[in-house]
Amino acid sequence: MDFETLAFIWAGLIALAVLVYVILDGFDLGVGILFPLGRDGRDRDVMMNSVAPVWDGNETWLILGGGGLFAVFPLAYSVVMTALYVPILTMLLALVFRGVAFEYRWRTKRWKPVWDAAFFGGSIVAALCQGIALGALVQGIPVVDRAYAGGWWDWLTPFSLLTGVALVVGYALLGATWLVLKTEGPLQARMRDLAWWLGGATLALIGVVSLITPFLEPVYFQRWFNLPGSLWTMIVPVVMLALAWSFIDGLNAHRDARPFLSALGFFVASFAGLGISFYPMIVPPGLTIRDAAAPAESLAFALVGVAILLPLILAYTGYAYWVFRGKVREGEGYH
Repeated sequence: MDFETLAFIWAGLIALAVLVYVILDGFDLGVGILFPLGRDGRDRDVMMNSVAPVWDGNETWLILGGGGLFAVFPLAYSVVMTALYVPILTMLLALVFRGVAFEYRWRTKRWKPVWDAAFFGGSIVAALCQGIALGALVQGIPVVDRAYAGGWWDWLTPFSLLTGVALVVGYALLGATWLVLKTEGPLQARMRDLAWWLGGATLALIGVVSLITPFLEPVYFQRWFNLPGSLWTMIVPVVMLALAWSFIDGLNAHRDARPFLSALGFFVASFAGLGISFYPMIVPPGLTIRDAAAPAESLAFALVGVAILLPLILAYTGYAYWVFRGKVREGEGYH
């Protein structure tokens, strides 16, 4: 394969890893964000047990996306890490505290409230930082002579804070609908009621971010509002409307799975919208996939490894969800 084909295959693989991470670890972080809403320790035990068997596997996709970016798009990795060092480092520290809390809260009674707070705090801080980093990337990262040319705090803007809050709310929606799927009784009923509010807030925030984004860069505006290309891009809002109907109908009909699947669809459609805005850029507004890619030999060598590794990760992930399928009840679970 030639250089351009390899570069675009790798861009697709990294985009896939990021999307899978968002939709899998999103509900996982969402359960942590909702953790204080458990009425008592038994509710919180059930909430944590609903994600305990799969949370670490979910984060494999973050490693795959970040490691892949470092290996095959080193220039993009360098620029993004330099520009977003603070939110990315804060996110990683939050994930560490959260991961430790998964195990430690089951081993102590005296310090259990501390680890409950670590689980909640790590979840909400990680989600907020991911959203802020996304917003900073969307609004553009200045690059001059193949190096980051901005300031230390350029990532902190009203728009990046908006996307941070939007992702926290969206992850909370995923968490609520996941608990509708995985629990029963009063806890499930409370999460179903909460999903109505979180669903409305998520759709409203997606709408606000979508209206602002085309005005951040001229290329975004052209992609979305110039004919005949905009006839294709309008598919995204149509799909979003269909997903919103499915979400509402699923909640009304007391379907356990459909609200969760529809909420995942919100994220997939939003990700597709980002792809439309970005392509062929990897770090907007000026760094393209071709500019940032490693030499063809490196791309081909790494592709052999991922061709072996990716099916194994997919098989492990699918098997874990299959083994731990079904409802999680009080007194049952991974721990």
